[in-house]
Amino acid sequence: MLSDIQNPSDIKHLDFDQLQQLADEIREFLIGSLKKTGGHLAPNLGTIELTLAMHYVFDTPDDSFVWDVGHQAYTHKILTGRKEQMSTLRQKGGLSGFTKMSESEHDAFGAGHSSTSISAALGIALANKLNQSNNTAIAIIGDGALTGGMAFEAMNHAGDVDANLLIVLNDNDMSISKNVGALNKYLTRLISGKLYSTMKTKSLKLLERIPRIQEFAKRSEEHLKGMILPGTLFEELGIDYFGPIDGHDIPTLIKTLQNLKSRPKSRLLHIITTKGKGLESAEKDPIKFHGITPPSSSSNSFPSYSQVFGRWLCDTAASDERLVGITPAMCEGSGMVEFSTSYPERYFDVAIAEQHAITLAGGMATKSLKPVVAIYSTFLQRGYDQFIHDISLQNLNVIFAIDRAGLVGADGATHAGVFDLSFLRCIPNVVIMAPSSSKEMYEQLNTAFSLEGPVCIRFPRGKSEIESYACDTLQEIGKANIVREGFDVAILSFGAMLSQALEAGEILDATVVDMRFVKPLDETLVSELAASHKNLISIEDNVVSGGAGCAVAEFIHKDKLNIDLNIIGLPDVFGEHGSQEELYELYGLTVDNIVKQASNL
Repeated sequence: MLSDIQNPSDIKHLDFDQLQQLADEIREFLIGSLKKTGGHLAPNLGTIELTLAMHYVFDTPDDSFVWDVGHQAYTHKILTGRKEQMSTLRQKGGLSGFTKMSESEHDAFGAGHSSTSISAALGIALANKLNQSNNTAIAIIGDGALTGGMAFEAMNHAGDVDANLLIVLNDNDMSISKNVGALNKYLTRLISGKLYSTMKTKSLKLLERIPRIQEFAKRSEEHLKGMILPGTLFEELGIDYFGPIDGHDIPTLIKTLQNLKSRPKSRLLHIITTKGKGLESAEKDPIKFHGITPPSSSSNSFPSYSQVFGRWLCDTAASDERLVGITPAMCEGSGMVEFSTSYPERYFDVAIAEQHAITLAGGMATKSLKPVVAIYSTFLQRGYDQFIHDISLQNLNVIFAIDRAGLVGADGATHAGVFDLSFLRCIPNVVIMAPSSSKEMYEQLNTAFSLEGPVCIRFPRGKSEIESYACDTLQEIGKANIVREGFDVAILSFGAMLSQALEAGEILDATVVDMRFVKPLDETLVSELAASHKNLISIEDNVVSGGAGCAVAEFIHKDKLNIDLNIIGLPDVFGEHGSQEELYELYGLTVDNIVKQASNL
């Protein structure tokens, strides 16, 4: 049946049994396809029936589906003409792992970060109203994403305006027992239907004439709903609540969505789904199967940077009770599992709330603790104001372990950590380190823990070629390390680019420097190199604009040094997705390009 589906209209003539058969085929197709390409498996297995029901009831692109994060929209991609391209998912030149407006007219809004869907869908709904359109805007948001403050800001606004907005809350962290499920189905069908809506409207008009009884009736309804339905919060925000219903029951989903389709104000449908539905191993361990990677031929058995960071956390916590670890829902990805179990009272997972995580750390730092915020580079962007005003301005002792810095590969532009050096370097009081290996990172974490004030250590996704790392070594602040002596050309390597710089240095017989610190810069060494070499080349896995190379250029200009500098970094574009190696090649972060730039100089 799946081979006959080319666009969403092809499913509208199917009956419920055929839709369930199609759901089973899609589930089988996704499991087989993602084994080869990698991608977000468990989230997509949980939203197949929901996606079919939505496309059955609504008409994209006229009606707008806004998927929060976007990593649960693979069935949506399949139904909107991209099935044959799924074999290219997350590969260079292929489909994005998230929704992307330039990829399809059916992708109403691009995503990649959490908690944005309600804001975007409300914006679309209000624009529809201004354009005198009756089309519906639908935000599909998970219960995890609902922990982000932006989602509540949007709901607060949505409850105060008249807009054709439907919020689908995909709750995959709880189950429905059979008897409760049957009751919920009945109640939801009842209160989403025309009979209940008409009765409620007419009753309110009647009760307007008797204010005291009206207030009593309103309170009685709220208390009754609070006892049997978990929707009081949304109702208080002015959003009509319906559910919960079984998110894998296609007939109930379709009937409920049809009832809710033409309602004139903001409403929320609460559905219960099973993450990893249909694959037993994914249902039992949805965290492990949240995202899977294709088989790798790599024989590198060294620990990842994240694992080394986790080891440092445990080592340091054992010797210093001041250390506390904070993460915005990135425990596994940031290597904090062992720390969370060994030191549960000093581990704080604040859920998807980056802004809160940063200011929380600031509050802890005022009481002599040493908070370590483990955060991906792309998510640190979300707490930029808090980083400036709550941490740096007050010069608080907070360490930021910035994971996934640089090009991350298949997740693409939304997850690339290529701006952090630029947006951090301009902030006073901050020390910024960029380790070239896991051993360097361990030493720099030691160094950061010994310092006063905010410190950032940014490190890449993946593994280092160095196995031994545990030590007590500290590094001198702002001091670079010459790793190869040469002539004419000096290559200044920032962070994970050292292996490329060393290989190019061998070809060119050039001096190679592991710069270690972006701020403060080793200006003394740069002056010495400018006096003893003809040319300088800097290389970094950050955008050129405002990055580490720009720091070198600013110093050369300030001190009027007579030396040419060529900066190698990422161009002024939002990057593509593909493997890290493919992206390094695409953007010139390679040995060949260093040699070429040296030849041009």
